[in-house]
Amino acid sequence: MALKFMNADEAARLIKNEDNVGFSGFTHAGCPKIVPTALAKYAEEEHEKGNPFKVGMFTGASTGDMLDGALARAHAIKFRTPYQTNTDLRKSINTGEVPYFDMHLSSLAQELRYGFLGGVDVAVIEACDVTENGEIVPTCGVGISPTVANLAKIVIVELNKWNPKEMRGMHDIVELQDPPLRREIPIYSVRDRIGKDHIKVDPSKIIVVESNTPNEGGGFAPVDEVTTQIGNNVANFFIKEMAEGRMPKSFLPIQSGVGNIANAVLSAMGESKEIPDFEVYTEVIQDAVIDLMESGRIKFASGCSLTVSNPCIEKIYKNLDFFKERTVLRPSEISNNQEVVRRLGIIAINTALEADIFGNINSTHVLGTKMMNGIGGSGDFTRGAYVSVFVTPSTAKDGKISAFVPLVSHEDHSEHSVKIVISEYGVADLRGKSPLERAHEIIEKCAHPDYRPLLREYIANAPKGQTPFDMYNCFAFHKAFTETGDMRNVKWEKK
Repeated sequence: MALKFMNADEAARLIKNEDNVGFSGFTHAGCPKIVPTALAKYAEEEHEKGNPFKVGMFTGASTGDMLDGALARAHAIKFRTPYQTNTDLRKSINTGEVPYFDMHLSSLAQELRYGFLGGVDVAVIEACDVTENGEIVPTCGVGISPTVANLAKIVIVELNKWNPKEMRGMHDIVELQDPPLRREIPIYSVRDRIGKDHIKVDPSKIIVVESNTPNEGGGFAPVDEVTTQIGNNVANFFIKEMAEGRMPKSFLPIQSGVGNIANAVLSAMGESKEIPDFEVYTEVIQDAVIDLMESGRIKFASGCSLTVSNPCIEKIYKNLDFFKERTVLRPSEISNNQEVVRRLGIIAINTALEADIFGNINSTHVLGTKMMNGIGGSGDFTRGAYVSVFVTPSTAKDGKISAFVPLVSHEDHSEHSVKIVISEYGVADLRGKSPLERAHEIIEKCAHPDYRPLLREYIANAPKGQTPFDMYNCFAFHKAFTETGDMRNVKWEKK
């Protein structure tokens, strides 16, 4: 059957007030652009008429400003999940305007199918190709696209010709069966493919909107002395693990989170002659992965998105045959699946916003209350990893904030899941250690020297028990920053 074509404004008006909308993509990669922008404009027009207009938003992860930012500025969001990084959306969340619930990224697709979160009325999917029999080929990010496309009553395909249709073959699209029919996921190596190269839906649901819009992939900040040293500490830790027989000398697949520190870590690993060529099984494939793939240091990468700068994606598109042989993009419930993570022995490397001296990690909330981005996929990989590593600079705000505190102000990953903590000062190995032993390890090897005496003092004065815990002073660092702007101005409360 012939596909139906509309412009972005016409397609946006198919979305109604209170609809739940599922969007493609994972980070800015693979996100629709002109339809969300048109939807934001439509919402503003309705608001000017005095009519309510808000939609619920399901996404693969964070998105571009043309999606999250535009709809946040239009005050058009009824709720949002599971992860975000947009400044305007973050403000709306932290002022209470936008209800936001944080989720593990691997869980969203299945919870949508289970019916836990309400229905999906409309899906908006960016594609590089779509056929008359309902085959949709995603661009550089997959996320929850297969699930929302199948659940939705209307599927708006933003056919973005900036992305070559020759991307077909880079994707491995499959949806998990739900219990009690779920069976083993037959991925036994990073390179295994188990699905199709497209999303298949009923073509009668499809509306096509043509576009030619570049990605919103900005560059990464250059590595500095701190991130370089963190990367070197990570690489040296792996070298030591192989030398002492705790990690196979053939090495294991790597997962690394998104951002400048992750790029620095991968770069350091690539430069180390003692780490063999390796594979990547992760969620976001960043610029550093592509650079190391070109040099031969990374042999293959499996992910959910090509979260790279625009110059990098243009380089990939100019040499697609090379990268299609070495890259596969999967839905998030596969790329982040704990069954596969545990089977393959993934080494998980993620960034902490804050850590406490016992190994608990805060990935999401500033001072316990202000949402930064969300938990993302860090929990998906941490829980099932061969070894789970968290990295962070020891301080922020010119030393006024310590990344290491007596107790995290919000806990996303408990001490039971965190094995290694690394800062620019060193490596804290928490495996097989009691809470007090972990505290000494983190204080002496990871905390900034300015804060070590304060952390030692907290331990010395805390009531004795299996875990030294002082309910009166565990948040003294946070209180000092709130009151004086500097955590070093700690005043201990006397009991």
